[in-house]
Amino acid sequence: MLQDVPMVMINKRATRIAVSALFFLTGLCFSSWASRIPDIQQSLRLNDAGLGSLLLALPVGSMIALPLTGVLISKYGSRQMLLIAAAAYAAVLPTLGLAHTAWELSILLVIFGFCGNMANISVNTQAVGVEAMYGRSIMASFHGLWSVAGFTGAAIGTAMTGFHMAPVYHFLIIAGISWTLLLLTMNHLVLRVPNENKVPSLFAKPDNFLLTLGIIAMCSMICEGTMFDWGGVYFRRVLLVREGLSGAGYAAFMSTMASGRFIADYLTTRFGVKKMLLLSGSLTATGLIVAVIFPYFFPAMFGFMLVGAGVSAVVPLVYSAAGKSTTIAPGMALATVSTIGYMGFLFGPPLIGFVAQATSLGVAFTLIAVMGAAIAVMSSRIKI
Repeated sequence: MLQDVPMVMINKRATRIAVSALFFLTGLCFSSWASRIPDIQQSLRLNDAGLGSLLLALPVGSMIALPLTGVLISKYGSRQMLLIAAAAYAAVLPTLGLAHTAWELSILLVIFGFCGNMANISVNTQAVGVEAMYGRSIMASFHGLWSVAGFTGAAIGTAMTGFHMAPVYHFLIIAGISWTLLLLTMNHLVLRVPNENKVPSLFAKPDNFLLTLGIIAMCSMICEGTMFDWGGVYFRRVLLVREGLSGAGYAAFMSTMASGRFIADYLTTRFGVKKMLLLSGSLTATGLIVAVIFPYFFPAMFGFMLVGAGVSAVVPLVYSAAGKSTTIAPGMALATVSTIGYMGFLFGPPLIGFVAQATSLGVAFTLIAVMGAAIAVMSSRIKI
């Protein structure tokens, strides 16, 4: 049960560390799964088309979780929902390694996506509470730890593959680490985030402010999704780099995206949210245009680094602003913005494919640059 304890009585540092650890947990679980996808594809004998269809199950589960999570957080509190969702997320992970058919795995991925996004919204609501305790921007550093967990999970996955360890045993180790983190942090989480227990509504209509934040998040996530899914393809097909260098652009993008999140809070505190979003959109658009106009290795690397720096702060800043909504509860506001924003991940990469098929990959990347510019334009028109 939630206790009515004033936030000032909570050890701020311990609470921040606890919430940071659970951001790391969610990133570690997701990246651990992603690191073993090739092994699971091989064990289930899936072709690329079959794998692509199967992987849609995870975002389906994520989308189902979004509106429901906001209601549950408003009713039971983000602390309880985070503990439940994070424990379930870690518990489902090993079952992915036990699937014997594509249908079994697809069902498990829906559940995995559901638990993962429930944990994601809950931990971001907790981060809003920590920000309220500190009275300044610290959201980006939390998301930075999620990115660090991504690198960590990928490295562990590579090592486990090298040791020829079956995914199920690898995932059990990660689950054990995750449950340990939960036990160590559960007593240090924010007991009551301001306004999180407002009367919930499953179909609450977002106001113009939240709608705009959601569209900004969607534009950013389209750019992120493009880098994740098409960055390597762009280097291979357009720049014609040798096979070993096809991932260089993605690495460049991820390096500035992760590092940018650790300095974004300082810059936001100094210059304000609106200026940071304007800068973020401008960097994203500029980076993509540089990569298109100068289709050579080093200019494209520089362009991808600009894109990483640009998108690094957008989602954390948008989530932070949404969590301060005065019209609906923080959990519901975050779920609303996430629902709109997540459309970028779902539809951005396929859009690139259709446009590239009809024209060229360069034209498709130019279109995505427009999305970056849209972040700057919309940010200039809202009051934050």
